[in-house]
Amino acid sequence: MQNKPVLLVLASTYPRWAGDHEPGFVHELGKRLVERFRVIVLCPHAQGAASAEVMDGVEVIRYRYAPQALETLVNDGGIVTNLKLHRWKLLLVPSFVLMQVWQASRLCRQRQIDVVHAHWLIPQGLIAAWLGKPFLVTSHGADLYALRSKPLQMLKRWVLQKAQAATVVSSAMRDIAVQLGADLTKISVVPMGVDMTDRFVPAQVEQRSRSELLFVGRLVEKKGLRYLLQALPMVLRERPDVTLTIAGFGPDEQSLKAQVHELGLQHAVHFQGAVAQKDLPALYQRAALFVAPFVKAHSGDQEGLPVALMEAVACGCPVVAGDVAGIGDLLGALKEQICVDARNTKLLAEKICTELAQPERGKERAHQVHQVAAQYVDWGRIATEYEKLLVRAADPSSQPDAR
Repeated sequence: MQNKPVLLVLASTYPRWAGDHEPGFVHELGKRLVERFRVIVLCPHAQGAASAEVMDGVEVIRYRYAPQALETLVNDGGIVTNLKLHRWKLLLVPSFVLMQVWQASRLCRQRQIDVVHAHWLIPQGLIAAWLGKPFLVTSHGADLYALRSKPLQMLKRWVLQKAQAATVVSSAMRDIAVQLGADLTKISVVPMGVDMTDRFVPAQVEQRSRSELLFVGRLVEKKGLRYLLQALPMVLRERPDVTLTIAGFGPDEQSLKAQVHELGLQHAVHFQGAVAQKDLPALYQRAALFVAPFVKAHSGDQEGLPVALMEAVACGCPVVAGDVAGIGDLLGALKEQICVDARNTKLLAEKICTELAQPERGKERAHQVHQVAAQYVDWGRIATEYEKLLVRAADPSSQPDAR
């Protein structure tokens, strides 16, 4: 295709460089759309990142919104969490938004943009609506569940009404969007994907630990790690050999490390810090049990459909998860067997011990979930769905090429 339509992607979270530990799902989608579109990503700059580069065929433009040392609104926890923990960062918000508006407007004038994909309702969805181009908006969770003041709810409703189409990453989120006033006919449930072909796959020769628990994710309230730490002494009384590996980073790291010391768990808990994407499969393939104790944060924020859970499932790792609405799409009928109220630490500890004591049952259940995930979150299917939605948004009378 010589004259590809031009797709402008607006995002906040984006890899700062190849191999970055920041979430890369927007890039993973973008690089799978380059066969059909000329993909341009506009995202915020961060210290150490290039102002412009091409990554996997995707043109990435990073806009400046503050002196480099202060460009800290997005990374290491996300915007909502950073604003909660560091109120002074509210001062960065006006320039963060206005500079993305200015750069997006400039790109629309210079590049003849055909369609826009806005990741997150606020602020990217607002910017896309202001640009006047056809656009698809995707909500990933925090923007829909949190930011619940009346003015922000009105803005989110307006974005959903203006969009040619909208996607959410779970059925539970679709229900929330409809309650907000969105048109059900414009909303599709399309999660982010997982590379279940080459990267996140079961080990060819399984040598799974019988005692290692694994947590992967940002160290923020909604991930529920503090409840897992509270439950761990009860687990250790029954299984003294158990260890917990924590792969992740975020604003709650110091308080969580302090909690480990208060509970006397230094011998059993190992903080790995940020782990590169290429190194995550080995962790999932090795662990006895992936524990994702998701909870609803006090702000209302909760998981949409968490990528780390999908990655663990893709690698065939047995899982225990907190009982939040968004993960039902992935777990299906097995949700009741896998999920537990993570705030009930006694129940969480009992669940972990039960799963560790029955590894063959966990292995069989993991296989069943893997089969569901292969049909639901593989990047091949996900990218095709987004391609169709973007083509229709750009030209409702057109249909995407059959594949």
